[in-house]
Amino acid sequence: MSSELQAKLRYHPVSIILHWVLGIALVCLFCFGLYMADLPFSPARLKLFNWHKWAGISILGLSVLRLLWRATHPAPPLPTQIEQAMPQWQLKIHHATHIALYALFLIVPLVGWAYTSAAGFPVVLFGQFPLPDLLSPDKALAALIKPWHKFSAFALALLVLLHIAAALKHQLIDRDGLLKRMSLRG
Repeated sequence: MSSELQAKLRYHPVSIILHWVLGIALVCLFCFGLYMADLPFSPARLKLFNWHKWAGISILGLSVLRLLWRATHPAPPLPTQIEQAMPQWQLKIHHATHIALYALFLIVPLVGWAYTSAAGFPVVLFGQFPLPDLLSPDKALAALIKPWHKFSAFALALLVLLHIAAALKHQLIDRDGLLKRMSLRG
């Protein structure tokens, strides 16, 4: 394959950086959320929840940036030999997983923000920049929203694991070089 064709099948370096930064941030924030969820009420727990909200809002901003970048810089096509070797059901799951990932990049932090607004706890980004509440304080509504933040976060975590498993399958079993498309090294 010519180097020019290989370049057309690779993601843009900005896409690659956004992919890895967002991926690492999501994994870290998910683990952080699991850790802090069952901590006893204390000033330290409140501080951790604020950090979690800051990180969630940052991930929301990064996700919007990534979505805008993707809208103006479409993903390169799958290499023909890989696309032809994949069964139709895998191609459908490939596309559906990417759509669901992008949706959940936005849904998880927005539902978290809605929950914290309804619970009556403002989001003050980095302790300096108050963000508007998405909802008026309503404890009953907060109780309804809270499980949806957890559910959507776990759904996102499962899709991330599926995405990683598929990448590892391509790298270790198929050995088709697909992972190189998302590497900064050629």
